[in-house]
Amino acid sequence: MIALLEALRPYQWVKNLLVFAPLVFARRMTDGPSVVQALFAFAAFSLVASGIYLLNDLHDLENDRRHPRKRERPLPSGRLRVSLAVAALCACTGLGLGLSAWRGFLGLPLAYFAVNVLYSWKLKHLVILDAMCIAIGFLLRVYAGGIAIGVPVSGWLTLCTFFVALLLAFCKRRAELTLLGGDSEGHRRALGEYSPQFLDQMIAPLGALTVLAYAAYTASPEVLRNFGEARAHYLVFTVPFVVYGVFRYLYLVHMRAEGGDPTRLLLKDPATLVNILGWFATSLWIVYG
Repeated sequence: MIALLEALRPYQWVKNLLVFAPLVFARRMTDGPSVVQALFAFAAFSLVASGIYLLNDLHDLENDRRHPRKRERPLPSGRLRVSLAVAALCACTGLGLGLSAWRGFLGLPLAYFAVNVLYSWKLKHLVILDAMCIAIGFLLRVYAGGIAIGVPVSGWLTLCTFFVALLLAFCKRRAELTLLGGDSEGHRRALGEYSPQFLDQMIAPLGALTVLAYAAYTASPEVLRNFGEARAHYLVFTVPFVVYGVFRYLYLVHMRAEGGDPTRLLLKDPATLVNILGWFATSLWIVYG
């Protein structure tokens, strides 16, 4: 059971906290039914995501057995039986999609599942599109949170999510290249189309775009309209948290050769974790007063 729990990757559920973004910025955190709907969206995406991780592990089983780190995972190492993984995949996916259908937002988790199936079988081997599929998965989480509580997702939130997700995806590719070296293409064909220099040319502008999009959002007329003049002007004070977060992550990628697993890095790097908590607490104080 421990091996199965490890294969489900519950620590990756942190990514699904994005479904709460519309709840927070639409000022619905004090609305009970909206909170319940957002929690159901989080649960549905977490179940479907765990099913996708199992699907990926089953599909990449032979390659993972030759990978210096992935070979320690439950399936490649033999600690988890294939039959049990298949049963858990069906159960997680079925429960997640069933839960989202019951609560009225089936379309987004279903689209997330479909995109990831295509990613596992084909798109992860196509240069640039492999990273964009990851970014689309982040966007689908945000939009699911908006649909679940019945509020539109702003264009600014869409841009910020897309840019930061692309940044994480390309940094992950860079870490894989560094780890695998000349054997990278043998593990994934798309890696043979990348180089550290090419990835750096995309990572740098994406870091800048993430900061600029968020800074523009805090000073936009939309913020003034939604939060009122008294609160809106203070939201700009959350920008330093975003600047530090981006720069800290780039430091870890380039100077410490980390970034292969952004979620695990987020949870184990104290400075990043404190910075995110500081941004969240400051945003709540400004938005809700």
